[in-house]
Amino acid sequence: MEKKLVNKMIINCFKQYYEADSTPLGDKDLEDLTNRIFRIKEEEPTADLFELVNDAVYEFLTN
Repeated sequence: MEKKLVNKMIINCFKQYYEADSTPLGDKDLEDLTNRIFRIKEEEPTADLFELVNDAVYEFLTN
């Protein structure tokens, strides 16, 4: 799985909640979310990547 793809998916997911230029996501947060998604995907190889990204973004926004 490529990191660039996951990063782009995360950023696109944030666009559902915020305007493109006003996302509350810094570089460190993006890195943390990407690493969390990679860990979960390793533990659950059959998990849908799109769902993992959406769940991680939703959890980030609600915490």
